[in-house]
Amino acid sequence: QVQLVESGGGLVQAGGSLRLSCAASGSTFSTYAMGWFRQAPGKEREFVAAISWGGRSTYYADSVKGRFTISRDNAKNTVYLQMNSLKPEDTAVYYCAKERLAFGLESSSPNDYDYWGQGTQVTVSS
Repeated sequence: QVQLVESGGGLVQAGGSLRLSCAASGSTFSTYAMGWFRQAPGKEREFVAAISWGGRSTYYADSVKGRFTISRDNAKNTVYLQMNSLKPEDTAVYYCAKERLAFGLESSSPNDYDYWGQGTQVTVSS
């Protein structure tokens, strides 16, 4: 079993920054790609960013490219999402997720992830 716990959400003004963290349990964290997704009220869950198991490769949704940065520290079993230049449309619950296959490629499909955190709320005011 894997447990993922997100933190770092909150209320911020447009143009501001937040850093989300996702702490994972288990000793195999470093062998799995990790992703961040978000879900706004009344909308489907959407891909935000993903990072390869070794951290050398990243993948972003067009809507966040150039503003968000995903990173990981395998020694701390933690993945991060640095969010800059936040916009009101970034308001959502943000979830981290673990890729299903060990040493798999980072993916934008929720179906490729098997464990999810409980989510952390990010609210951006205009």
